[in-house]
Amino acid sequence: MSSSFVTGRKFREGVNDLMKRDTSFPLDLKEELEEILGKDEPPVLSFRTARKLQNHLQNNGYSVYLHQLLEDSTIYLPPVEKPPRNPQLVARLERIKAKLANEEYMRITRNVNTQEINRHGAMADFGRQVRSVKAIVVTVFNFLVTVVATFACSYMGSQYVFTETAARVISAVIAASVVGLAELYVLVRTMEGELGEP
Repeated sequence: MSSSFVTGRKFREGVNDLMKRDTSFPLDLKEELEEILGKDEPPVLSFRTARKLQNHLQNNGYSVYLHQLLEDSTIYLPPVEKPPRNPQLVARLERIKAKLANEEYMRITRNVNTQEINRHGAMADFGRQVRSVKAIVVTVFNFLVTVVATFACSYMGSQYVFTETAARVISAVIAASVVGLAELYVLVRTMEGELGEP
């Protein structure tokens, strides 16, 4: 709250002139005003001293009024000093901030699946994909082993029927092709069944 004026040039000149002309100036008021006007920085006039000066001017019938002297003066507003913060209040505010930040984090991340390993799916999807790839690899390996075994059996078994090597190879290729096509048909039907198609 303000309790003083920052005096301007008009006040300084008017008060100096009054103190020179008036010999009946109270000594304590004169000393206060001289001390105020003797400062290098902008002189600050307290309300109490201003009231004393106004009373002196009114009681002695001066034609100069205080408000005229203070025309170019301003009210002095002291800097506001913030009181120290209560440590208990600061600690409570920090707890509240942490709680609100945690609630905000939970709100933002409530639809995030922690099982996700990347943008392609979750761990369960990854396991299902691994099992699917494993099944395909086993099926292809089984297909190749069946065709090769059929070729080998047909080639070895045809030695009792055919004496020439070319005839044995042709008969083994035909047998392996028939078994390979049958395996392929069964494989396609199985894949369609896994995909849910009739």
